[in-house]
Amino acid sequence: MTLTLLAAMAAVTACGRKAPLDTPYAAAVQARKDAEKAHQPVPPEPEKPVQDKKFILDPLI
Repeated sequence: MTLTLLAAMAAVTACGRKAPLDTPYAAAVQARKDAEKAHQPVPPEPEKPVQDKKFILDPLI
């Protein structure tokens, strides 16, 4: 019984979407497209993200 339960828990831990993470901006753009396609109220236009500034210690990370 315990072995079966452990096997089931191990199988469930690997569930999920295997893809790169969505940025908040990309998710907001996709939400707007989905709302337009479904003829629902469209969320506000998302603001473009600010470009990251280079920092001297970035190569160490």
